[in-house]
Amino acid sequence: MAIEGKDEQAREPKIRLGMVGGGAGAFIGAVHRMAARLDDQFDLVAGALSSTPEKAMASGRDLGLDPERCYGSFQEMAEKESARPDGIEAVSIVTPNHVHFAAAKAFLEKGIHVICDKPLTSNLEDAKALKEVADKAKALFILTHNYTGYPMVRQAREMVENGDLGTLRLVQVEYPQDWLTEAVEQTGAKQAVWRTDPAQSGAGGSTGDIGTHAYNLACFITGLTLDSLAADLDSFVEGRRLDDNAHVMLRFAAKGSEKPAKGMLWCSQVAPGHENGLKIRVYGTKGGIEWVQADPNYLWFTPFGESKRLITRNGAGAGAAAGRVSRIPSGHPEGYLEAFATIYTEAAHAINARKKGVSLDKAVIYPTVDDGVKGVAFVEACVASSKKNGAWVKL
Repeated sequence: MAIEGKDEQAREPKIRLGMVGGGAGAFIGAVHRMAARLDDQFDLVAGALSSTPEKAMASGRDLGLDPERCYGSFQEMAEKESARPDGIEAVSIVTPNHVHFAAAKAFLEKGIHVICDKPLTSNLEDAKALKEVADKAKALFILTHNYTGYPMVRQAREMVENGDLGTLRLVQVEYPQDWLTEAVEQTGAKQAVWRTDPAQSGAGGSTGDIGTHAYNLACFITGLTLDSLAADLDSFVEGRRLDDNAHVMLRFAAKGSEKPAKGMLWCSQVAPGHENGLKIRVYGTKGGIEWVQADPNYLWFTPFGESKRLITRNGAGAGAAAGRVSRIPSGHPEGYLEAFATIYTEAAHAINARKKGVSLDKAVIYPTVDDGVKGVAFVEACVASSKKNGAWVKL
């Protein structure tokens, strides 16, 4: 992998990793484990992998974990692992949203680094409380907004920072899916059940599950801060308790004397024909860019008044920001798992720097607890706006 400092990092001992959630049948747990292994930075040694002790033990056994380090609860795991001389140094939290707060708090207070799936928590009150805990902790908090790990997303961010687009004016981001077009939660489908349950997911359905990804990506690439929004949320499927489609207008904060940029965000889980259609377009006074997650090794750039240009990962025109998170030569596709692994490797850089008491390289970027708070605030603002018939709401 071309991440800066990789050779030095490879000589570091592997970081001892635990996992909360992600047991048998959990898609995202397997993704996190693959991401943690890809660049050889972590070693999974412990887990509280399910909500019941029996399932947790069975899942741990399937993964080859030491039975003594398969725990029935995250509380037990935090207590016992923090007391071991060879205890975990970091933990991945890959549970439904409502568990994030208590689990992350338990490990942070034991000095164990936390790598947590998004959204940060199921409500803004918990998000703010978790930020207070993280800010005081001796451990790091990393949020896995994995789409920020794509090389061409880093390329887009670098181009914005370099002024290639000029003053930003417009941001359009969308994330449509179709897997909830029917009421699959009523069939007992595990992934659908908790995502459509307010007690587990929080106030947002599609807004929390995928809208937060789209919102985070827009802010990550542009560097803009959202000032206010106007949202129209729907639950199109009869009986569904959370939104499955959202149209959101965005007003970003002004930068100096520049006119504030405007944006639109669409997220949907009832759009037939869309599997995982994350796409972003950004336009400024000098040009525009477009990136599509389904074809992630390409970034389109159009300088105003000139021909459209294709920038490829590790190809001509690609910069240092993309190059440092690319693993293989141009022409060989890198995708979802590699982008996820980039977040884990950036986390490893940060953890190792903290262990050695040295400053972290400024090139290392990962989503933080602050990004998580903003994501939950976005969801709750969307819900509040929609309840007021799409009125503008300040974040």
